[in-house]
Amino acid sequence: MPVKVSVVVPVYNPGPYVEDCIASLLRQSLPPDEYEVIFVDDGSTDETPARLDALAADHPGLVQVIHQENSGWSGKPRNVGIAAAKGEFVMFVDNDDYLGDEALERMYDYGVANGADVVVGKMAGKGRGVPVELFRRNHPHATVENAPLIDSLTPHKMIRREFLDRIGLRFPEGRRRLEDHVFIAEAYLRADNVSVLSDYVCYYHVKRDDASNAGFQRFDPVGYFKNLCEALDVVDRYTEPGPLRDRLHRRWLRVEIVERMRGRRLLAMPADYRKELFDAMRGVVVERFGPGVAAGLQPTQQVVAALIAADRFAEVEAFAEWEGSVVPKAAPESLTWQDGTLRIDFTAEYVSRGKPLLFPADGERTPLDVSDPVAWVSADTAARFGEARVDLLLRERSSAAQYFQPVEFTRERIEDGDGVRLQLRAGATVDPAAVAGDGVWDAYVRVRLGGWTKECRLGPAPRDARRAPHAGVVGGRVVLPYWTEPHANLSLDIDRASTRLGLGGLSPDAVSVSGGRLRAALPLYVTGDTEVLLRVSSGDAQVDVPGTLYADGSGARLEAVLPADRLKGATWKVAISPRTAAPRFLALPFTLTAGVGGVRVVRKRKQSPGALRRLRRALGRVVRKAAARIRNRRA
Repeated sequence: MPVKVSVVVPVYNPGPYVEDCIASLLRQSLPPDEYEVIFVDDGSTDETPARLDALAADHPGLVQVIHQENSGWSGKPRNVGIAAAKGEFVMFVDNDDYLGDEALERMYDYGVANGADVVVGKMAGKGRGVPVELFRRNHPHATVENAPLIDSLTPHKMIRREFLDRIGLRFPEGRRRLEDHVFIAEAYLRADNVSVLSDYVCYYHVKRDDASNAGFQRFDPVGYFKNLCEALDVVDRYTEPGPLRDRLHRRWLRVEIVERMRGRRLLAMPADYRKELFDAMRGVVVERFGPGVAAGLQPTQQVVAALIAADRFAEVEAFAEWEGSVVPKAAPESLTWQDGTLRIDFTAEYVSRGKPLLFPADGERTPLDVSDPVAWVSADTAARFGEARVDLLLRERSSAAQYFQPVEFTRERIEDGDGVRLQLRAGATVDPAAVAGDGVWDAYVRVRLGGWTKECRLGPAPRDARRAPHAGVVGGRVVLPYWTEPHANLSLDIDRASTRLGLGGLSPDAVSVSGGRLRAALPLYVTGDTEVLLRVSSGDAQVDVPGTLYADGSGARLEAVLPADRLKGATWKVAISPRTAAPRFLALPFTLTAGVGGVRVVRKRKQSPGALRRLRRALGRVVRKAAARIRNRRA
């Protein structure tokens, strides 16, 4: 079978962090005879070489290991991997990251279907930033002109091997930085087509617990910005002077220079290193970026770029002090079920030191003025309020996968003393059936206003609004909206929650059996008649029967016909599950017994708070006595 994808993994002393990478590569949905994994060990001195050799012995034909002397960076190992690759496409993966289980199959099929030379798969950042806007939707035919491709310059792409050989594209080698920028920028600019796959998380970009990823290491500013200029040279080689070149150059000015000199990021650096960086980047700003580059930045970024070019380091620090206090705040207003979806209403605005940020009521757009940067930014932000927008994203807590949700919003100016608050009032709709996978999904709000695009959690909810709606059974999934403790931020537990669903709070008259039919009023939201599976069990014996949840006011009514002839002589526990391929049963707070008079409901007795307190005190005494005995024996 021809090899569809060759996965190239440069390896250098990853320690245990390589295990997640290995596991994800072995789990791929692509058949094992249709892809290969090439680990290029760049002179590792830990136990990794032996680990990889054993892996290759266990998976002949799938895993190949190449050992070489240390080259100093990832460029040469990737090139060695390309040379050894037999696949139609080459996928680059770092040794401390990992892939989604269907990544290779989905990216390959998408690339073939769209005739792509480069396939960019959706990324999730675990402790580190990844592009957001690029993955708002699928782009089957993306270019640097019609999509923000330039936001994604890491090497973690799938690239057609014939394309690499035809244009002679390889990574720069040796001890250097930003070799991936040089490589990927040229790939984007010379590809016949680039396809962006955004509806599945293909690549998980991981920050190691020891923060030893290469990208997090302190770097030599002079060498770094020399390498940055090599990436700019690639853009200059394949574009003409003008708006497109300026827009592409803007990515490096914004991300690699201006953002390092802003807010808390700058203030977190040692003072001497701040100045060293500033001095090294100033020459690049003056020599390589024309006036059209900075002009397209957001207003706050324009201020920083102008101060760098003017060699005004003290004012850069002062502006960072002010900007560092500005954060978004998203306040929930209501949370309700509507027509099978969860409706979330909230407001969002920027605050400073806990108070709403105020702007001039008569703000207007004027040419950049850095004599008073804060005043200029404030006036410009108020004047451009019509461009502000807000988004709601759901982010899965364990994997960091995130997806935009539909949002409608309005913009409101609220008079407050001598200024105005600029507030966005939004309503988001979450369809649980469309959420990509089980897990705990945290709600994040992304606010774009003036010169800022920042995120925050949705919360805290006001104390009088912290009663979340019932859990719902929607689209075959059990969905629990809840406010986190202690911060009262919004999260959704999808097909994971059990004890928090509120089913234990049934009133005594909520359950009955009559004529062999069980009826129970449950605190669950359903959209209509919802088929469920009712399970009654006693020890190893269990009986499954069909049931139905009917919408009944704010909750649901469960009805099911019980098999009375099969429930003799025992006490039977009761649970329900949505009718899905993999049932997930939720325990109900009552049991059933069957006798001469038929099936009878036995409600579980709740322990009183007083009894619980007495139990905790008794357990505490036992633990303290045991600890005292241990201390005495040691003495």
